[in-house]
Amino acid sequence: MIFTLAWREIRSMFLSPLAWVILGVVQALMGWLFLNHVDNYMSIQSRLLSMQTPIGLTDIVVASVFGNAAIILLLVVPLITMRLVSEERRNRTLTLLYSAPLSMTEIILGKYLGILFFLLVVLFLVALMPLSLLAGGSLDFGAFASGFLGLALLLASFAAVGLFMSTLTQNPTIAAVSTFGMLLLSWVLDTGGQGASGNVLAYFSLLNHYEPFLKGVFDSADAVFYVLLITTFLVLSTRRLDADRLGG
Repeated sequence: MIFTLAWREIRSMFLSPLAWVILGVVQALMGWLFLNHVDNYMSIQSRLLSMQTPIGLTDIVVASVFGNAAIILLLVVPLITMRLVSEERRNRTLTLLYSAPLSMTEIILGKYLGILFFLLVVLFLVALMPLSLLAGGSLDFGAFASGFLGLALLLASFAAVGLFMSTLTQNPTIAAVSTFGMLLLSWVLDTGGQGASGNVLAYFSLLNHYEPFLKGVFDSADAVFYVLLITTFLVLSTRRLDADRLGG
């Protein structure tokens, strides 16, 4: 039943004009940024070769592309997740899900997997841009895989936060704005303090755990952080639906 609900979400997403607009806009922006990074690399390539430890194509172009994608998708994901539960509640179709032979966990996982599939499609389309460089150069596949995995975990975290915020309201706009606010806050937490308090804030910063992936460094602690974050918000979403069902 989880996959049936996930397929329902995927089908609904791709039948929506918003999904295609988002795909088009994201690809247009990322394509423009990608070409800018390639042009920048070509303009400084001769200087890079004269360095004792030359910076490669992967460091300048691939890492920059994945970094840009994270910022753009931080803005976009709230628009995708805002309708997951809030629209169901507004249209009074959420009670139909409550009456179906589904647990709240199955409902949340089904919706989450549906939105995650869409975001992975976006991720694969973004990843094709750096891979196109293989036609005229070489890439550090270790660094590429690290950046790809980091962005996948980051998007999965964005989706989990957005899903939770969507369970709190019946207004998709409020869900989108609150999701964006929470993601932006968690993105810049590492700039918010010094000393012990600054270290605590930095630990909860999404950017702080994403940067090592962009540098080609895989740290299991960073991966575990994202997994725990995703799990926490999925559990909170389930508890919210449980409370809503019992209260209704």
